[in-house]
Amino acid sequence: MLAHQRAFRGKRWSVDSGAEAEQKQGSLKQDTTREQELVTEKQKAGAGKRRSGQGKAKRNPAKARPAGEKRPSKPEHAASSTSGESGGKAVPLWVWLVPLAAAVLVWVWKSQKSDDPSAGSVSGSASAESAPAGERKAETGTEQTPKSEEPKEDPGIPAPSDVAAPPASASRTASGLASVVLQAGKGTEKPGPRDRVQVHYTGWTKDGKMFDSSVVRGEPTSFGLNQVIKGWTEGLQLMTVGEKRRFWIPSELAYGDRPGRPAGQLTFDVELLSFEKTPDPPTVPADVAKAPANAKKTKSGIAYRVLKKGTKARHPSATSQVRVHYSGWTTDGKMFDSSVARGEPTTFGLNQVIPGWTEGVQLMVEGEKTRFWIPGKLAYGDEPRQPGMPAGTLVFDVELLEILTAE
Repeated sequence: MLAHQRAFRGKRWSVDSGAEAEQKQGSLKQDTTREQELVTEKQKAGAGKRRSGQGKAKRNPAKARPAGEKRPSKPEHAASSTSGESGGKAVPLWVWLVPLAAAVLVWVWKSQKSDDPSAGSVSGSASAESAPAGERKAETGTEQTPKSEEPKEDPGIPAPSDVAAPPASASRTASGLASVVLQAGKGTEKPGPRDRVQVHYTGWTKDGKMFDSSVVRGEPTSFGLNQVIKGWTEGLQLMTVGEKRRFWIPSELAYGDRPGRPAGQLTFDVELLSFEKTPDPPTVPADVAKAPANAKKTKSGIAYRVLKKGTKARHPSATSQVRVHYSGWTTDGKMFDSSVARGEPTTFGLNQVIPGWTEGVQLMVEGEKTRFWIPGKLAYGDEPRQPGMPAGTLVFDVELLEILTAE
């Protein structure tokens, strides 16, 4: 409708302006004829002078030119002459109509623009925005591009309805761990406390916020049951392969007040995909509490005793990459870590471990197995800053399998 109104207004002004133009044209013709008669009389009277052609005449700048004067160039002639040569011909009608029509059109366009401030603007007014897409395109000459919405944060897997507290039907252990079987498993065999398991899981805080999920990542997770929080170590031993269970783990069996970890009671949905039995852990050394008299000592305070001689003569450097098997105990005989129990050797750089390892392993050759008594100052300290690390003097049995790089 808006386009039709504009078209109508444009036609109306064109008609009115045409009538005015015809009136002005008649008046101009009379003025031109009169001036031509005056010029002819002056020529007959011998008037050799002519007025300057620099645009002094307001209505008709046509003027007589002496016989010897050169014709102006086309641009100058078009700008200053309305009647051609001094032959007395009438001014062509189009010379006046073209600029007049242009002026009228400009005036009409400006009046329409002032009447409708939204014309020519993609977002000029509410009416333009609410108009149909086809009409907006006709007015603006362009399609409006929809604004792209900002991506919303993925909330992850929704929390279960009982995330805040276990239902009355949940089973409970003496430690306070609660669980409900969501999907029955197969068989009767269950993993042991050091077995390696493969699981899918999702974890939420008590308020229903998801903080971790292997399901969202699309990749199962594998680990030893002696490498995770106490609630997982205990809970996974209740499951069979294929079973899916929901756990409510109290804070003391989860991360407690550890910085950077989710706090308070945590809820997990865990599916046990598979597990592998690990070898039995090595027996606790008889001399674990104190280095024997035949042990050697370094200046830094490390005591060591060779259990098996090596097969080669090369020693690693302080920055070498090595592959080893090891087991570690506190002096009261408690094992806290073992690659032997996991059934998998470990590879690392000697500049990436505790100072006692960096110094001690350099004393070894490939194939050698040695027992080290490392004081707390060269291990994790007598009061470790990192929670969960063993304190005081530590005892390690280390077997150097291979020196990967000697740099």
